[in-house]
Amino acid sequence: MKALSPSVLAGASAVAILAASLPVGSAFAQDTVIRFIQCGDQIAETYPELIEQFEADHPGVTVEVEVVGWGECQDKATTLAAAGDPVGLAYMGSRTLKQLALNELIVPIPMTEEEKASYYPHIVDTVTFDGQQWGFPTAFSTKALYYNKGLMEAAGLDPESPPTTWDELYEMSEAVAEETGVSGYGLIAKSFDSTAHHFLNWLYTNNGSVIDEEGNITLNSPEAVEALAAIGRMVPVSEPGATAYESAELRALFNDEQLAFLQSGPWERVRFNEGIDWGVAPLPTGPSATGPGTLLITDSLAVFNGTGYEDLAIEFARFLTNPENQFAYEKVHGLTPLRPVPGVDDLVAEDPTWKPFIDGIPNGGPEPLFVDYRGFQDVMIDMVQSVVLGEATAEDAIATAAADLEEYK
Repeated sequence: MKALSPSVLAGASAVAILAASLPVGSAFAQDTVIRFIQCGDQIAETYPELIEQFEADHPGVTVEVEVVGWGECQDKATTLAAAGDPVGLAYMGSRTLKQLALNELIVPIPMTEEEKASYYPHIVDTVTFDGQQWGFPTAFSTKALYYNKGLMEAAGLDPESPPTTWDELYEMSEAVAEETGVSGYGLIAKSFDSTAHHFLNWLYTNNGSVIDEEGNITLNSPEAVEALAAIGRMVPVSEPGATAYESAELRALFNDEQLAFLQSGPWERVRFNEGIDWGVAPLPTGPSATGPGTLLITDSLAVFNGTGYEDLAIEFARFLTNPENQFAYEKVHGLTPLRPVPGVDDLVAEDPTWKPFIDGIPNGGPEPLFVDYRGFQDVMIDMVQSVVLGEATAEDAIATAAADLEEYK
């Protein structure tokens, strides 16, 4: 068994180990308790009724949900497992699954080909390592480009024709900056995980990749160099001091109408100030693109090893995330749908602003799985910042990052 990295166990000493009465033996006994850690500040709105139904269908089984804040929930589940007191299942960022699997803290999820095919393309890739799936996707986000129509019009641009390519994004951002004095594009380069995600959106709109299914680093490619060079090109037409900005801070600029173009997720649709005339479009594409793209990020329900009721926990997680129950969860929480279920067409018909977040999925790419995902993020952040600050060329920065990533894969 490989040792957990210090980053995953950070704060472990501050986490109290829960006492629990676990079933004895391999068979599911009466009074089996499924312990479930959910991230957030309250139980998901759709879960109580589903839990009641699952318990009714499984006499003697009780589901105990512990709601833990976003900043602590994943570390708590990991710490309990490493200490020999695992919960049955927990809400985890899919990027953590590879490390948890290598440390034998979670169990593989048996997925049929029919189950895998029920999802949009590449979704299952976000939970796949070594040819196996290690979680049930349960929350999904994609990105699109928001634009301020008023600022576009003030710059002499057609407010109904947002940029579709990187060149158009640069040219329109330049026009806004020159004609209005307002920053054109929201560039993310802070020492924060959203900087890594920001780069991956550029990479996946240019048909690039970071790591392949065999674990080979593929970052050092013409597509990646083009993506990083394009980010560097945007610096003069973006907000000053981009290394001080992450997503939430750019939203504030957009709300103050000090920013014309913002790359972000569907949650922004209900966070903009009233009175802003905004639109949303697929992310602009690079010269090597085969179509609209986006970073595909999922969170998952991971089933932990060593409880004695792993198969029952898998059954419960599968029930929570089946097509019907999952889509109901997505509608309540405003998440990009994981599957092209019939209700998706109705969702888009009722609110066309959903369409750009779905259009990029077929050419999108997953958040790469690394043993040390925080190490991966740090490499990506250093790479982006070196180009944004003019300390390295895109070619050199990509080559350095690709070499550094070998340590964390």
